[in-house]
Amino acid sequence: MAAHDRTEPVYMIGVVAELTHMHAQTIRLYERLGLVTPQRRNKNRLYSETDVERLRRIRRLTQEMGVNLAGVQVILDLLERLEQLQVERDSLHQRSQFIEDRIRELMAQNGGQFP
Repeated sequence: MAAHDRTEPVYMIGVVAELTHMHAQTIRLYERLGLVTPQRRNKNRLYSETDVERLRRIRRLTQEMGVNLAGVQVILDLLERLEQLQVERDSLHQRSQFIEDRIRELMAQNGGQFP
């Protein structure tokens, strides 16, 4: 069975409104402000599971933590950048492991001397 793609746009705005406990007009406002970017097919907005999670996060920030929308944008941008940096860090760690392993192989082939 194939893994579910969380970025696949599948939900119409009415469903998203129910899933996020938000009014559709609020979701449209967040779209106009650039806080969420649904895909469009014809005139329909289609949201992914990732979009739904983002809208839930926005709701938590605004309603539970009292963050204004400008603050929400800053927080979301920082969280995205953090995720990018974590991916980059993991990639660099894998690369360094590969290099260290290769150095050990070369040293073993050359009697403990680095060529």
